Amino acid sequence: MKTAVVGASGYAGGELLRFLAVHPKFEITCIAAGSNAGEFITDLHPQLSSFAGRRFETTNLEQINKCDFVFIALPHGESAKLVSQIDKSVKIVDLGADFRLQSSDSWKKYYGGEHAGSWLYGLPELVNHKEISKSTQVSNPGCYATAIALSVAPVLSHIDSADVVVVAASGTTGAGRSARVNLMGSEVMNNLSSYKFGGIHQHTPEIEELLSKVGKKDVKISFTPILAPMPRGILATVTAKLIDKSDSETVRELFSNYYKNSKFVTVLPSGSMPMTNAVLGSNNAQIQVAVDEHVDRVVISAAIDNLGKGAAGQAIQNANLMCDFAEDLGLQNLGVR
Repeated sequence: MKTAVVGASGYAGGELLRFLAVHPKFEITCIAAGSNAGEFITDLHPQLSSFAGRRFETTNLEQINKCDFVFIALPHGESAKLVSQIDKSVKIVDLGADFRLQSSDSWKKYYGGEHAGSWLYGLPELVNHKEISKSTQVSNPGCYATAIALSVAPVLSHIDSADVVVVAASGTTGAGRSARVNLMGSEVMNNLSSYKFGGIHQHTPEIEELLSKVGKKDVKISFTPILAPMPRGILATVTAKLIDKSDSETVRELFSNYYKNSKFVTVLPSGSMPMTNAVLGSNNAQIQVAVDEHVDRVVISAAIDNLGKGAAGQAIQNANLMCDFAEDLGLQNLGVR
């Protein structure tokens, strides 16, 4: 399939190129990068040696409309401007936030500006694959949202869904490629800091919308994100009040049964803990679960690569389903620890 990547100079865009370079079905015919048009791809993504000598292109709608599939990896607010000009026959996965939220009020509160509407929210482990396969436009979940939703979904019927508390740390690539003082190496190294403190992180409403739909009851989360001194990866710790008393093995079995058919989510055996470097460069997720019997709370730990399962890997997983390919086609990479 002729394929375009728009926003290819960013971290997620580069990761899309890395996965697509070895994908047997998607042929990259357009690599667009706006302000970086004309620059060599390997100047920004030196790891992509197979693209040596090739340059980023301008965002050319005529060329995009000749493609069968488009991945859009642009900052929020930019995808909607472009999508309206793309032919309806072209299938799209949007890695940005523009079409994730059902609620226009939530969009205005967390992002500002006009709400562009909503597409099918593509978290394949929690959304019926048939819905994704029938869709021509899919909104790829946020990275934090992916780790947190995967952590909570299996236990929704066993918890007080109004009392879900999350602390999650992310590598610096989650903030994008634009230069900021707080993201400089000398600022980040040997340092941990919370940000968007007090329930204002923009992934909060998409997590609540998805889990409320999955659990068929209202879900509220208190979410504190942390900037970690590493380039990539997310480690999320989620706790929730159990409705009934339980133990760790019983709850772990719930998770194991929930994800038994998943190609990408692994529920670890007792005694093993998720690690970000164990999923680095992959579309995989690791989960561990326990019960803190002292306070009757379930505790879940989840690790993903924010650029893999949290962005480009999941986008290709969605694209595979949309095109009736095997869900894991081109995504068999293991972590690189």
